[in-house]
Amino acid sequence: MLSVYIIPIIIVSLLVFASIKKLETYNIFVKGARGAFDLVLSIFPFIATIMIMVALMRASGLTDVLISLLAPIFNILGIPTEVSELVLLRPFTGSGSYAILSNIFNTYGADTYISRCASVIMGTSETIFYVVAVYFSQTSVKKLSYAIPLALFCSLFGTIIACLICKII
Repeated sequence: MLSVYIIPIIIVSLLVFASIKKLETYNIFVKGARGAFDLVLSIFPFIATIMIMVALMRASGLTDVLISLLAPIFNILGIPTEVSELVLLRPFTGSGSYAILSNIFNTYGADTYISRCASVIMGTSETIFYVVAVYFSQTSVKKLSYAIPLALFCSLFGTIIACLICKII
């Protein structure tokens, strides 16, 4: 019940603090909004590229080819074939992943092994390329030769563990 009041308490606290410090809250807010607008403009090309790439992968059938090639490997690792598309697209797109998750729920039901695996994968993995595009576009770090492969490995490892735990439970 306290959670309903947290945001209003934070806002009132910030306004009280700003008035005590005699800060120009409106000007500070506008400056922050301007910075957010500049951020959106600077990362838009990266986000658009990722979205176009995901759409092209699905439209061209490349996703289906990759699923058929990787499904036997995923099965050996304990990842069900039915969640292969989710495992492949999750590092690229959050909204596309939720659409795949919804499709899995509709196809297999919400309380099945497949759906539990998909849910845990969604909860324990990240849209790696989106995060890289957003965060690294704003830093001086430009060499991603270790960051992306390590993040993809950790995502795969988390997926394997998630499916193992779902099988045990």
